[in-house]
Amino acid sequence: MKAVFISFDQAHRDNVIAALNSCMMRGFTCWEDTQGRGSVNGEPHYGSHAWPGMNSSILSVCDDDRVPLIMARLRDIDKANPLLGLRAYVLPVEDML
Repeated sequence: MKAVFISFDQAHRDNVIAALNSCMMRGFTCWEDTQGRGSVNGEPHYGSHAWPGMNSSILSVCDDDRVPLIMARLRDIDKANPLLGLRAYVLPVEDML
């Protein structure tokens, strides 16, 4: 099992949910308002008057074979709008209840 953590500009929300659905990744936890700043470029997302954008974040646990599918779809979303910001990280799941 793997955990996929996705942080993205809120404008990507519907596309990210659609990508999870298309990869048969039903279960996830979503944090609607998360703040951050990209490590390479792009504008900060702080929800302030100076930096009004906001992110959302999703954590989904899935079977190993789903990971290449979801990562490919997320890369496509990011390539279509690279200035909005989208990052995804894959982590091992050692145990779950």
